[in-house]
Amino acid sequence: QVQLVESGGGLVQAGDSLRVSCVASGRTFSIYTMGWFRQAPGKEREFVAAINWSGYFSGGTSYADSVKGRFTISRDKAKNTVYLQMISLEAEDTAVYYCAARRTLGPVSTVAEYDYWGQGTQVTVSS
Repeated sequence: QVQLVESGGGLVQAGDSLRVSCVASGRTFSIYTMGWFRQAPGKEREFVAAINWSGYFSGGTSYADSVKGRFTISRDKAKNTVYLQMISLEAEDTAVYYCAARRTLGPVSTVAEYDYWGQGTQVTVSS
């Protein structure tokens, strides 16, 4: 099992920056990819970004089109932590942000492909 705990959410104004973090514990050696997803009220959970944690493609990143150029995913393997740096935040970025981990190689943007999920952290952007 892998446990994921997010932190760093909050209330910011449009145009501000914010960094959310996710610490993994447990059987972290089994993680292949870690991702960030978000879910706004009344909407489905959607992919934000992902980073390959291990394997041949270790360090490789992917982003949703809506956040390219504004969000950056990074990792600190020594701390078992993945970060999501967000700049130029918009009201449309308001959502609960979830950290997720998967044990296998495959599509990184598919919710069902992830094996472990955190409890989420709220990000609210006021316009």
